[in-house]
Amino acid sequence: MVPGALLLYAYSNGPEARHTGAPGDDPLSCTTAGCHAGTALNGGGGKVEVNFPNGLTYSPGVSQTFTIVITDSRARRYGFQMTARLESDLNKGQAGDFTAGAQQFVLCDDNSNVRTATRPCPANAQVQFIEHSDPFVSNTITVQWTPPATNAGNVHIYVAGNAANGDGNSTGDHIYTADYVLTPQGTGPTLASAVSASAFSQNAGLASGTWLELYGSGLSSTARLWAGSDFSGAIAPTSLDDVKVTVNGIPAFVDYISPGQVNIQAPDDAVTGRSVEIQLTNAGVRSNILTMSKTAIAPALLAPSIFNVGGRQYTVAQFPDQIFVGKTGLIDGVAFRPARPGDTITIYGIGFGPVTPNTSAGTVASGTTALQNNVSFRFGGVAASTVYAGLAPGAVGLYQFNLVVPNVAPGDVPITVDVGGVALSQNLLLTIGQ
Repeated sequence: MVPGALLLYAYSNGPEARHTGAPGDDPLSCTTAGCHAGTALNGGGGKVEVNFPNGLTYSPGVSQTFTIVITDSRARRYGFQMTARLESDLNKGQAGDFTAGAQQFVLCDDNSNVRTATRPCPANAQVQFIEHSDPFVSNTITVQWTPPATNAGNVHIYVAGNAANGDGNSTGDHIYTADYVLTPQGTGPTLASAVSASAFSQNAGLASGTWLELYGSGLSSTARLWAGSDFSGAIAPTSLDDVKVTVNGIPAFVDYISPGQVNIQAPDDAVTGRSVEIQLTNAGVRSNILTMSKTAIAPALLAPSIFNVGGRQYTVAQFPDQIFVGKTGLIDGVAFRPARPGDTITIYGIGFGPVTPNTSAGTVASGTTALQNNVSFRFGGVAASTVYAGLAPGAVGLYQFNLVVPNVAPGDVPITVDVGGVALSQNLLLTIGQ
């Protein structure tokens, strides 16, 4: 991915080169005397952003148009400077070419040559800076960029924007900077989808501490589960074979990696009620970004596809002797027997929320805990007594519920669950015997 730098200056015809804040450029980005003094860089209460039509990716040789948006309530005029650099040489490695649009020009690194379609920058001044030739009245500015003709690795885009007050002086204006990394398409990891753990419910959603499955291509060069040696004491790994994932910018805990699938536990994060970004990094190369709506809890019970028999989805429940609850012979080679009223059975889940004492995401549960949210189970509409509701000791992010089967009629009965006022969305059955 190549960082790009964009600067906005009080110069009505654009600043000199190297004012974007990129490596080798002025780190203060024209907030000094003689430029736009008086307000610290990024201190004006606004921001500059760049919107990319293809996300944070590029296709070699295929032109794309960036949209710069400068937000500042006091601004009346707008300017910018932007540069694109190779990650392999962030100081002098020019990445691709800019094409000037209306009220723009492309300045070469020597401050004297201007690049055009027929006149490239000289060999000793190849770094390009596209900027305003006249201030813009609109806070939205488009810039055309053509990536290198072949895969050049990551490209960094640096941008600096000037939110000017339009009084003709160099004071009172605000300079903002931002930078981005673009990954070449087809060469790095690509995320196609993210779902809740499918052995529980793909549709349960995202909450702190729950489990997600990420699908795509190029996600890893190896395939394996985490091992004891990957842990730091009781803390699970956030990287397996240089594969990492962030959820809302926070490292997730990586349980399984393969080229097409990566399983993670979402980290603790107070943010709820909106979409958050999920991004994977493989050997230092970032994927595209997926988003998922995040809620406080995302409950689901263990009910893998193998427990869907004849179109009827049964939950996984076990007796203390580890025999599964269900009709005898429900699944070939697996021991089952029906539950009876008064039996104590264990059911497992994910996404049920915090426990006491606090056990952070990515931590092996030690001893018993108590679910903070009130939880109720009903079998066939009859409430079951809860003996234990907390994390499963010795596991990461797995909830255990020890329940006493109520007095219900025999047969396959539906299980309904309410936790913290949230009803379980799964349609699950449990077999009750005579």
